[in-house]
Amino acid sequence: MDRPASYNWAMRGLYVALAFVVLFMHLLPLDAQPDRWPFPDVLVALTFAWVLRRPDYVPTVLVAFVMLMADLLLQRPPGLLAALVVFGTAYLRSAAPGMKDTGFVGEWMSVGVVIAMVFLMNRVVLSILSVQQAALWPVVIQLVLTIAFYPIIVLLSQSVFGVHRLSAADAGAVGGGA
Repeated sequence: MDRPASYNWAMRGLYVALAFVVLFMHLLPLDAQPDRWPFPDVLVALTFAWVLRRPDYVPTVLVAFVMLMADLLLQRPPGLLAALVVFGTAYLRSAAPGMKDTGFVGEWMSVGVVIAMVFLMNRVVLSILSVQQAALWPVVIQLVLTIAFYPIIVLLSQSVFGVHRLSAADAGAVGGGA
C-alpha cells in the first residue's frame, strides 16, 4: 500500500513540474515580434486530460494552486480562470465514469465543450466587470487550437508519462487511498 501512495505523490509532482515547464515556456522571450497565432492553452488541456485519466494524480487543491500560479505569472485576473478550471475539472470528474463507454471521440467532444464553456465564462465575467480583454478573434483561435491540441496532450500523457485510464481493479484501489 505504501508504493501506490508514493507513486501518486510522484505523479502529482510530475504534474506540477510539467505545469511549471509550460509556464516557463510562456514566459520566455522567444520572439520579439507579436504573435500572429495565439498559443493553445496547454495547461488547461493537460489538466483536463489528467483529470479524466487519473483524477488521483491531480486533486482539486493542486489544480487550484497550479492555475492560480498561472494566473499570477501570466498576469491574468487572479483566480478567475483558476476557479473556472476547477469547476471544469469537477464536472469532468463526475462525468468520467460515463465517458468510458463513449470512446475517445466522445471524450474529446465533452472536453471541447468544457474548454469552450471555460473560455466563454471567462469572457462573460470579464465583460461584466468591465475588464479590458483581448480581441475576440485571437481568443476564438486559441480556443480552437486548445481543443485541437487535446489529442496530442492525451497521446503524450499516455505514451511518455504513463497516465492511463483507471481499470476497474485500479478504481477500487484508488478509492481507498491517496
